[in-house]
Amino acid sequence: MACRQLWASRAVSYLRISVCHRAFSNVVRDLKYADSHEWVKVDGNSAMVGITDHAQDHLGDVVYVELPEVGATVTQGDSFGAVESVKATSDVNSPVSGKVIEVNQELNSSPALVNSSPYKDGWIIKVELSDSGELNNLMGSEKYSKFCEEEDSH
Repeated sequence: MACRQLWASRAVSYLRISVCHRAFSNVVRDLKYADSHEWVKVDGNSAMVGITDHAQDHLGDVVYVELPEVGATVTQGDSFGAVESVKATSDVNSPVSGKVIEVNQELNSSPALVNSSPYKDGWIIKVELSDSGELNNLMGSEKYSKFCEEEDSH
């Protein structure tokens, strides 16, 4: 009996470790990525912004998202809000410059959407772009994947 409990304890420990520390992150091909782990999806002159799967995985369970006001100006590389998790609070930086035209109000009542659907339902803001040339400063999916691999190996 003791042997079975020991085996079960080891199995639970192993499963807990393998589930909590994924060796990969989901990266979406058609998005652009900042080295601070935000993504942007451009649609004409507007862009949807959120944090990457890699970022949400490192943060853990998100419990609160600080959203900017509609009409606020955001600047590429500067903080526009924060994501609070059970582990830490992290600034969210804008990968593009422009004016906030929409915020994801669903995050007020369901901040965990950032964890469960970082590239779809967990988006944070929509921005009217002021300089589409800034997109050239961001990484494509392959480069971002390599960036995350290198960052995790250090």
